[in-house]
Amino acid sequence: MKKNIPKKTGRCFYGHGIPGVRLEELQGKLIAIEGADGSGRSTQIARLVEWLETGGHPTVQVGLKRSTLVSEELDRAQAGNILSRSTLSLFYATDFADQLENIIIPALRAGFIVLADRYIYTLMARDMVRGMNGEWLKNLYGIALEPDAVFYLSVEAQELVQRNLAKSATLDYWESGMDLGLSRDVFDSFLKYQTAMQLAFRQLQKTYGFTIMDGNRSVDSVTRELRTKITGLLAGA
Repeated sequence: MKKNIPKKTGRCFYGHGIPGVRLEELQGKLIAIEGADGSGRSTQIARLVEWLETGGHPTVQVGLKRSTLVSEELDRAQAGNILSRSTLSLFYATDFADQLENIIIPALRAGFIVLADRYIYTLMARDMVRGMNGEWLKNLYGIALEPDAVFYLSVEAQELVQRNLAKSATLDYWESGMDLGLSRDVFDSFLKYQTAMQLAFRQLQKTYGFTIMDGNRSVDSVTRELRTKITGLLAGA
């Protein structure tokens, strides 16, 4: 994917981007934490917010289904389990685009650190597993800014099952890939779907070069590694 890289900052869009945005004005940092439900992603982001703000770095958080434009409609549609693959993809793309234009870009312009609780890679991986065309997805998310850092917390599917059941005593329909007909048994479907998602992420990593971290470790161990890497990022290493 061709990137439009401005000489002054190195910040770029993955593709066509958003017209009228002056990339050199976006002086903040965009950090994305990726991972399945149960990977510890949200816990790590909460810890990062506290650590960064204590250190004098103002933060803003974004994530999936947080757009005021479509989040409620997407929730209702998913609750009915009636979305086609293409409609689901476009719903999430709209949710992302709205947050990019109205939250991420303004926050970066103001010098904030933006922490994304999942970014376009989760959306692309989900669509890849559902058979969507890779080039179509690259074009769809060509509006996205390249983050300053992306960390994917990789957790084995069996461990994800245990963590999700311990948290909510159930497995989510969509996170189990039940719409794909992988298995009539939700536990078996979850294992197959999450394994496919891990393979999709590793394929995406070859294109986008993000950092894959072992999320099977203790929360404190993952926190220490994230802080070390982000300290280097903020220091310009």
